Amino acid sequence: MNNDATEIANLLYLYAERVDTGDAAGVAALFQHADVKWGVDAPTTHGDAPILELYNTHIKLHEDGTPRTHHLITNPIIEIAENGAEATVRSYYTVVQQTTILPLQVIASGRYHDVLEKIEGKWRFAKRDYLMDMRGNISEHVKKPSSAS
Repeated sequence: MNNDATEIANLLYLYAERVDTGDAAGVAALFQHADVKWGVDAPTTHGDAPILELYNTHIKLHEDGTPRTHHLITNPIIEIAENGAEATVRSYYTVVQQTTILPLQVIASGRYHDVLEKIEGKWRFAKRDYLMDMRGNISEHVKKPSSAS
């Protein structure tokens, strides 16, 4: 049986798995009840439809149907509220990529600031702020390099 902290961490890792396998619908489903902000000055979106649109519009998929990335999520600081129904999580991400054009390299690094809620015994995302601190060569990752990763 998992405890709350493990279940929350698993949601972070499930996000990475879905992004890296090219499962845009699966990524969007994780945020169907969430407010998502793609940078400090970016507008907030809500729900799965804008997330699905963003991934389908901006993320470059390669011959194998994936973005050829690995999102490494580290150092999660999980703080569960006393009521046991809300949690905040701060974590780091590092995105590595290798394609037929580019060698294995880090293409982005930053932080996720998340708020989760427990509904009917299940944790889900209620809010995510994407903060990109460092950006490398994202030309093989995004269709429009000005977008967030």
